[in-house]
Amino acid sequence: MQSLLAGNASSPAVRVSRYFPIAQWLRTYPRGWWRLDVVAGMTTAAVVVPKAMATATIAGLPIELGLYTALVPMAIYAAMGTSRTLSMSTTSTLGMLTGTALAEVMSKGTPDEMVAATATMTLLVGAALLLASFLRLGSLANFISDPVLIGFKMGLGITIVADQAPKLLGIHFAKGTFLRNVQSLWRHLPEASMPTLAVGAATLLVILGLKRFWPRAPGPLVAVAGGIGASWLFGIEKLGVGTVGNMPAGLPGFQLPGLSLIEDLWPAAIGIALMSFTETVAAGRAFAGVTDPRPNADQELRALGMANLAGSMFHAMPAGGGTSETALNCRAGARTQISGLATVVVAILAVLFLAPLIRLMPQATLAAVVIGATANLLSPRELMSVRGIRQMEFHWGAAAVFGVVLLGTLKGIVAAVFISLVVLIHVSNRAPVYVLRRKPGTNGFRPATAQHPQDESFPGLLLVRTEGRMYFANAQRVGDHIWRLIREFKPTVLVVDCSGIPDIEYTALRMLTHAEERLREEGIALWLAGLTPAALDLVRRAPLGIVLGRQRMCFDLAQAVQRYQALAPPRGSKSLSNAEEEGA
Repeated sequence: MQSLLAGNASSPAVRVSRYFPIAQWLRTYPRGWWRLDVVAGMTTAAVVVPKAMATATIAGLPIELGLYTALVPMAIYAAMGTSRTLSMSTTSTLGMLTGTALAEVMSKGTPDEMVAATATMTLLVGAALLLASFLRLGSLANFISDPVLIGFKMGLGITIVADQAPKLLGIHFAKGTFLRNVQSLWRHLPEASMPTLAVGAATLLVILGLKRFWPRAPGPLVAVAGGIGASWLFGIEKLGVGTVGNMPAGLPGFQLPGLSLIEDLWPAAIGIALMSFTETVAAGRAFAGVTDPRPNADQELRALGMANLAGSMFHAMPAGGGTSETALNCRAGARTQISGLATVVVAILAVLFLAPLIRLMPQATLAAVVIGATANLLSPRELMSVRGIRQMEFHWGAAAVFGVVLLGTLKGIVAAVFISLVVLIHVSNRAPVYVLRRKPGTNGFRPATAQHPQDESFPGLLLVRTEGRMYFANAQRVGDHIWRLIREFKPTVLVVDCSGIPDIEYTALRMLTHAEERLREEGIALWLAGLTPAALDLVRRAPLGIVLGRQRMCFDLAQAVQRYQALAPPRGSKSLSNAEEEGA
């Protein structure tokens, strides 16, 4: 019966499972997985809950909004997401981007106005993701190159630490740009509160120490519990250590987001949506099990869009998948999104019953949780590994770091996308050109190198290969490179191996046609070998196909060499191109 349903794409069951993958895998859910998923979800909640509250402080928002983000968005994703183990709430990246956008639009807004603006932002992020899903823009997951994304996150980590450092030291001053904040922090350093610094430093030591020596322990939860316990036992508020203060108990109420700030917030919402999608898909793919289905990018857009859209009506911040939380979820034994629903249950209990305790939490503790969560972003090891492999791409990543630090987070994401586009254009326009030789005793050809001096060449014959789509932007460079080789080797026949060219754009085809005419005038014959079906069809329909005919379009390089050896005139006789014309 299931096979019949699977074969009928229009059946209700198939349509439901397409939009709600949980309906598909829940029917065959093994009973033995319940305990694994529930334990994993509760373990992950021990990290998600404190980190969600800490992320709200990054954005300059009440901490309960972070908790609310671990409710509705996570439940929606559990039903609609295609990653079996992804943990969905919010991340420090999204928190920083949200806070920067809100600060630019509502620099003097009241707390209630900031909460309302956050709901509007989350609504716009969800709408942008749903629109991208409708347009099937799942390929946006690869829109930012990895080195640039590494650099962007590293710059963001530096910015987050600079933003949280005053809370760790008990210093207060007006926030500005990154450089201005660093200067203000340095000037106000003598005003640091020693009790606040002691609390923050102790919290940070606990988080980093547990991460180093006991990585399975919920470090943020232990640190938060310790901070609350110290506040309750020792009354550290009397020593000048600031605490979170009152937090409303109970679940968030339903409220439609306002629409008055749409015009001001939509540009930032697109950037946040792109980053949310990029982080979510990257985390989902990284932690997919061997037997798990690969996350579907277009369905991920739909799931993320609905999670944010629904979350905006319950005071949630922009949501996305977290890498560290997902890693913990997997290590704890999660098998499906039942673990995500278990995390939601724990978050609900925290919202309902822990508000009186949460209000005792020191601000320095939350700042330390943020900095501890950001430590992975600050490590230069990943960027330096890029340097060891690709020096140029290391420079692109470093440019992204400085773009975020000097331009700000929102302009930094624009800079990251711009750098990625430049990278794409740069790589596309630098199609390689190789001189080929034949491996002795075989019909295999490879680039001529000093490591293989015994490879065979053929007097009067130049074999070259280029790779990638030939189009108007890179054809001239490839042509210039080949002409230099022609001047160096002075062949009578030039064979271009086209097996690595999937397609030839019209401008490139015209340039190839003009090159053939010029070569013929110089007594050099142009042959093409290994044309792909698409490129072969294009050449045949063009005047170049008539000029070349079947004789000068070979199936592969081996056939081209065999044909050349059969047609090549003795040394000192007329050129091969003239011999071909007479033979025709």
